[in-house]
Amino acid sequence: MKVLVVGGGGREHALVWKLKQSPRVKEIYCAPGNAGIASLARCVPIGAEDIPALVAFAREEKIDLTVVGPEGPLARGIVDSFNRAGLAIFGPTARAAAIESSKVLAKEIMARYGIPTARFATFTDPGEAAGYIRQLNAPCVVKADGLAAGKGVIVCQTVEEALQAVKEIMVDGAFGDAGRRVVVEEYLTGQEVSVLAFTDGEAVLPLLPAQDHKQVYDGDRGPNTGGMGAYAPAPVLTPENYRVVLEDILIPAVRALAAEGRPYRGVLYAGLMVTGEGPKVLEFNARFGDPEAQPLLMLLETDPVEIMEAVLLGKLAGKEIRWRPGSAVCVVLASGGYPGAYRKGYPISGLEQVPPDVVVFHAGTAMEEGRVVTAGGRVLGVTAAGETLPEAMEKAYAAVEKIHFEGMHYRRDIGHKALGLRAQLL
Repeated sequence: MKVLVVGGGGREHALVWKLKQSPRVKEIYCAPGNAGIASLARCVPIGAEDIPALVAFAREEKIDLTVVGPEGPLARGIVDSFNRAGLAIFGPTARAAAIESSKVLAKEIMARYGIPTARFATFTDPGEAAGYIRQLNAPCVVKADGLAAGKGVIVCQTVEEALQAVKEIMVDGAFGDAGRRVVVEEYLTGQEVSVLAFTDGEAVLPLLPAQDHKQVYDGDRGPNTGGMGAYAPAPVLTPENYRVVLEDILIPAVRALAAEGRPYRGVLYAGLMVTGEGPKVLEFNARFGDPEAQPLLMLLETDPVEIMEAVLLGKLAGKEIRWRPGSAVCVVLASGGYPGAYRKGYPISGLEQVPPDVVVFHAGTAMEEGRVVTAGGRVLGVTAAGETLPEAMEKAYAAVEKIHFEGMHYRRDIGHKALGLRAQLL
């Protein structure tokens, strides 16, 4: 089987790494890929959103299965184009992927179908948004409607911060067209957790709960990023709440999308807040999370091709997922200045010193004159598994110490919330 993975980040490196282990996969291509992916797959110089070129390549190379990593091409209709060309592709159509590409649509669907989420209102006029904020008071959350690379959600502790967020998004155009509409919603307290699930539009097969760390600094301080690290499984989601997520959130969401004429096939990601009233949805994403995919795929023992084919054939019902026992942790190494402006092209040293049982997934890297250099905000995802979470953390952070590039920064508390929770339970 020939497989094409679309994208060039850490999630795509993890997908390539896991797909490479399938006995059914003989050859893997990645478009556009990165310096780390190049050691496992043939990187093709086609952008992830150049859909006509990707369709032509898949036809020419007789690709048997295409797997889409990022949200951009999904929102732009890559699955629709591949389907019209008679090419097998794993991911939702553009209409289904709108559950991520429009936060307004997602909130409206949740409201219509009784899926638990924060109280909210949507606006196209910044003055009306400001009036609602003054009425709602703070803290509150302001979200750009469209895709904003994981940075379009601003948590505001004061009314003044919220008014400034509306100005940045709607007046100053910080996120371009993605900010033509905003969602203003109540601030939920609790711990965040991510639950991803495979679905063929009817059956829903959830993965282990994972916990992302979105803020740039230790202790959840600073601005939101695309994700500074993750671990799985996350004990904050008890077995009872895990059942609630499946029965009250994931299954109803899949049924709601079908009822709305947006049948969903692929991976559905629910970003949740575990509140005193139970889990509530912060957001839905239409693909594997990044960096959640890295620890989840490290723990996955089932052949992903087997699951993906079941999704495409509508035969997911009755399937089960096998997991490696223990935990996995991913620590993201970021460029100086990220999530703001940063420079590229700094040489990365120490990769060859990382132990073989730790995997360094490349997110923003490139090859220049035979050297691996930085080429993005999130550069590497150092990922390790262990029989326990502390063991996985120790292995990941020991490997981090061997890697260096100018301006490198990372969070030193990935997994600490779980350790604190376990200490409270003992």
